[in-house]
Amino acid sequence: MEFRPCIDIHNGKVKQIVGGSLRDRGDRAEENFVAEQDASFFARLYRDAGLKGGHIILLNPADSPYYPETKRQAFLALSAYPGGLQVGGGITPQNAGEYLDAGASHVIVTSYVFQGGHIYFNRLEELVGEVGRERLVLDLSCRKRGDRYVVVTDRWQKETDQALDGELLGRLSEYCDEFLIHAVDVEGKAEGIDRELVKCLGAFGRRPVTYAGGVHTVEDLREIRALGRGKVNVTVGSALDLFGGNLKWEDVLSECGGEENRALQR
Repeated sequence: MEFRPCIDIHNGKVKQIVGGSLRDRGDRAEENFVAEQDASFFARLYRDAGLKGGHIILLNPADSPYYPETKRQAFLALSAYPGGLQVGGGITPQNAGEYLDAGASHVIVTSYVFQGGHIYFNRLEELVGEVGRERLVLDLSCRKRGDRYVVVTDRWQKETDQALDGELLGRLSEYCDEFLIHAVDVEGKAEGIDRELVKCLGAFGRRPVTYAGGVHTVEDLREIRALGRGKVNVTVGSALDLFGGNLKWEDVLSECGGEENRALQR
């Protein structure tokens, strides 16, 4: 299990928000934390800790008046840690190369592939043709509906008709290098993980999977390791002391990073 750090950018600021509260109209979100530092500060911190595979997420749509500054912040982070971070938020075949050229290791995609509630494999194939499977991460963030999880798109605001399960992960694994999955119902609440979802992800081993949502204690991290069979990587956002929470950065590195990160702390 690896720790995959995050840099979420909304209205030109590094923030932690309650995921389900995000609304494009008015560029609104319920905020847990707004950083005084710019995105490059966090990128350098992750670089110096030797952490790779973290993700930058642009939380404004392209037509937002805040989007240019949100994008500028993303590029600051990429320039501070070239090759060490992934980037998502409004990625298309037309702009993916721009982020890769700027230093992103991967681009993260959901909404371009899921349109009108359905998955379009021709769009997925177009992306793979543009960036290559090895540089593509699919974000399959989801909500619980009845007895199943359904994929959500457009910055977690729209539900699709696609169930998230082992069959879907297996099918999509032919097109990507990794998966990123936010449990939207618990994202940003720091009230505990979605155990059922983590267990489901742990049963899948064909591609790396990063889970995000609800982590707020070291015990949560240990539970993710156990339920995920050591195969599920983890992101910690609002609960982390870097973002105003109570979970210590050093404790996360120690729990997730093994001997290499323990040596960095000494």
